[in-house]
Amino acid sequence: MKRILVLLLTLIMCFSMLAGCSAPAQDAGAVAPEQDSQAKAPEIQQAAPAEEMLKEIEKSLMTQLQPLPEAGKNEKIGVLIISLTNSFWANMKTCYEQAGKDLGITVEVLTGTTEGDTTSQLETLMTMASKDYDAIIVSPIDGTNLIPGIIQCNQNNVKVINLGPGVDTKALEAAGGHLDGKITVMFQDQGRLCAEDMVSRLSGGGKVAILQGLAGAAQSEGRTTGAKAVFDASKGIDLVAVQPCDWDATIAYDATKALIQANPDLKGIFACNDVMALAAVEALKSEGKTDVLVYGVDFTADAKASIESGGMMGSMTYSSAIYTKAAMLYALKLVQGQTVEGPVYSPITLVTQDNVKDFDGWK
Repeated sequence: MKRILVLLLTLIMCFSMLAGCSAPAQDAGAVAPEQDSQAKAPEIQQAAPAEEMLKEIEKSLMTQLQPLPEAGKNEKIGVLIISLTNSFWANMKTCYEQAGKDLGITVEVLTGTTEGDTTSQLETLMTMASKDYDAIIVSPIDGTNLIPGIIQCNQNNVKVINLGPGVDTKALEAAGGHLDGKITVMFQDQGRLCAEDMVSRLSGGGKVAILQGLAGAAQSEGRTTGAKAVFDASKGIDLVAVQPCDWDATIAYDATKALIQANPDLKGIFACNDVMALAAVEALKSEGKTDVLVYGVDFTADAKASIESGGMMGSMTYSSAIYTKAAMLYALKLVQGQTVEGPVYSPITLVTQDNVKDFDGWK
């Protein structure tokens, strides 16, 4: 089904290109778990590109969550995100709060101090575990830092859903804990799709590099694995560096300058998030480099502006508004005694300089 959903959104792209009108044009499509082997691409309606794609994403997520829960009755849901210093997570906070209002749920979004402060994030969860939440949604900094807090939630009979960056479930089970649900995206496919698009634009091959996030973070490891597999398998592509940058703009900026000095003929950079990608673009400008393809992940507002102005070449995205709505519905299902079989996956898509205009109105 994952490949079917990839084809689903890709077909939307193809039909829109042929029609030359309003259906969405995409470089790549969605990924999701096995649902229905007979699924077919829907009839294309005359709608704005972003609107059409958002409908398809919502349809995919709502299908995975069937049957949907009853309307909210002011249930109290806690959400623990990674950091408000990253604009992606700041936007996720806003989306969570809006979803709560729309669904009749009381939502409280909390975070640690900085994007790499695993201790602070755990301390926050330990405090949340003793509050009167009906369920808590957690996005850990790394795979193990929240395990003691999750176990405390288990002991206090608070449902725990893991959104996005993954909890190490084997380590959690070994410690005597468990998750009640998981909603995420295919991180490996995010890296793969960026790398495939980059390689398709480098007809003569060339040197490329990867800027990683925090070591041990599932999203960084998955995106790196996906991109590296494509680069390693592509004729004429030379992966010269896989550089950890800890999600930090300053580190990514300095790493990019060092890469250019060591490899003045560098042709492409895949950064595991937009913060590092934008820093790479600035570093390249400082070195007078305008021909290096830079890709990121998250499609933040700053990344969108960079793509539109010819800075970044592309960024992976999914709908934060629909993603958080699905997480809230997932929490409601658990609180109401329903179950969900297996993880729920949000579709993803690639935004590039070629199709960025189709993402006006994206949310």
